[in-house]
Amino acid sequence: MILTFQTWGKTSELVSLLLMSIVTMNNNMKEMPLAIRRSIEILGLFIFGCIIVIGKIVIMPLLMSFFISIMLMPVYRFFRNRKLPEVLAVFLPIFFIIIVVALIVWLFYNQTSFLLHDYPKIEKNLTIHLNALSLWISGAFGFSPVEQLKFINEQSSKFLNYAAGILSGAAGSATGTLLFLGLLPIYTYLLMMYRSIFMKFILMCFDPNEHENIEDVMLQIEKMGKKYLLGLLIQLGYITLLLWGILAVFGIKHALLIGIIFAFLNLIPYLGALIGNILGALITLASSESIVDILFVLGAIAVVQFLDNNILMPRIVGSQVKLNPLISIIGIFIAGAMTGISGMFLALPIMAILKIIFDRTVQFKKWGVLLGDERSVKKPMRFRK
Repeated sequence: MILTFQTWGKTSELVSLLLMSIVTMNNNMKEMPLAIRRSIEILGLFIFGCIIVIGKIVIMPLLMSFFISIMLMPVYRFFRNRKLPEVLAVFLPIFFIIIVVALIVWLFYNQTSFLLHDYPKIEKNLTIHLNALSLWISGAFGFSPVEQLKFINEQSSKFLNYAAGILSGAAGSATGTLLFLGLLPIYTYLLMMYRSIFMKFILMCFDPNEHENIEDVMLQIEKMGKKYLLGLLIQLGYITLLLWGILAVFGIKHALLIGIIFAFLNLIPYLGALIGNILGALITLASSESIVDILFVLGAIAVVQFLDNNILMPRIVGSQVKLNPLISIIGIFIAGAMTGISGMFLALPIMAILKIIFDRTVQFKKWGVLLGDERSVKKPMRFRK
């Protein structure tokens, strides 16, 4: 423990020196050549990324708790207006969130157990589909069933080794997930309780003449975060209900499970919908003997996605999160590579916050333009012959 405190003390000294260097460097940035300024910015991004990768176990729950606390602030203010003690006004919204998450987990577990109860039928359907696939391969490529079986036996040992590596990684990932979920309510509670101290600290880091701009930025961030996260919760509900209803009309088995899985995966922008389509098709393939049912599932998902992307979600979220799709996809991939699924989920709101900050900062305004989706009618540049 003594070593930990000594290490923390040295780390805090290094951070203080780094902040002093950044402030001094910021004052002299305008006097430096353009190439050096851009190199310093890229170096700063690289160092910032390294800090996130190294400290993601602590940083990612903190970021998630920050957005959750923004979403819970209206509930907190409601309880405070009813003269409830501050501790109780902070605890109750977090307790309600925990209950909702527990109900969702129970519902998912319940639907998964229904799927497992159909294991004999699933095994029969998979055998039918594999036999049909084997016959098609024999006719199309000339590989007999005996040769196919020999190929599968040769690849099975490689697959088992690969699966063992995945399971070992999953054990570490499960530990990280439990730590992540355990820190969320603690971080959220502390952020809501001591938000005034954090706000005072942020204001003290800037000159008094910048305080009005900082307060405007904080209000915009709270407005964006609240509307975006509430929109995601509403989206989670209506996608589950819509997909469940459409698939139930066509008689697709495990329609509710497909709806829940797709709704949650759809929270990961762009990539989650693709994975949801694949999993929905696989569940249907295992539960039905007819290939037509897979087409019904994919068609229903396409209809729900169209309604979500073009009608429902734009009306719920509005113009709070307008980001460049290309930069968004790149940011999601980078966040996923650095911090995993939690980074992919938080990539868009974090980029939206950065855009709000960059748009109100002269030095970084160009980065705000890059992140945005505001396309000018006029050409940004004209090339002369």
